[in-house]
Amino acid sequence: MYIGVDLGSRTVKIAVWDGERLVDHRIAASGFEPHRQAEKMIAGYRAKVVVATGYGRHLAAGHFADAVITEIKAHARGIFHEFPGCSTIVDVGGQDSKVISLDAAGRVSNFQMNDKCAAGTGRFLEIMAASLAYTLEEFGRAALATEHEAQINSMCTVFAESEVISMKNRGIARDRIARAVHSSVADRLAGMLARIGHGDPVAFSGGVARNPCMVELLEKRLQGVRVLVPELPDITGALGAALHGTGV
Repeated sequence: MYIGVDLGSRTVKIAVWDGERLVDHRIAASGFEPHRQAEKMIAGYRAKVVVATGYGRHLAAGHFADAVITEIKAHARGIFHEFPGCSTIVDVGGQDSKVISLDAAGRVSNFQMNDKCAAGTGRFLEIMAASLAYTLEEFGRAALATEHEAQINSMCTVFAESEVISMKNRGIARDRIARAVHSSVADRLAGMLARIGHGDPVAFSGGVARNPCMVELLEKRLQGVRVLVPELPDITGALGAALHGTGV
């Protein structure tokens, strides 16, 4: 067994690869000690190699991992396995978003990250959803159900939340506000893609790829470019780490 462990800012993901296919995966909250959480999750497997990626990869290396790989390379490996030939990845995680370009062999040729603030990340969407009294699942569905939206001018999380509160107090329907929040994130991701350049299709990884409204709005902004979502977008990094382990 080859195990990939993605120690992210919000969750720990593991992917178990038997040399031919994915045989198991798990996701759990990171907690205060993500490496301890990861150790519990991989206990019971007889792993040939454990490869760690994500924010906590170096912490994992000091405790149980045999090797580490950057998030950029892990997502590249995972997506290229899922969608061979795909040359562009959008990865939206809890605390950052990334756009990654791949060459014909699936190697990283360029990338851009938004890791200086929460804007355009899963955490941004969580905060906005809570402000509107939605669960994350309800948030995406509500935004998708309407084509009418208000306008949010700020992508700063603090200022955007203030705008949301102001709109609520003016009586603007919350589904319209939800749509506006999703649109602002889609605009930011499309801008990152435009700056780095992108092919067709674009693969969408990370937990935010489960949000149907984000997928639809991103496709609209890319004007006909297909946006592909893996069956398990949350574990793309962990899968890439596990695949990397086969060559360690």
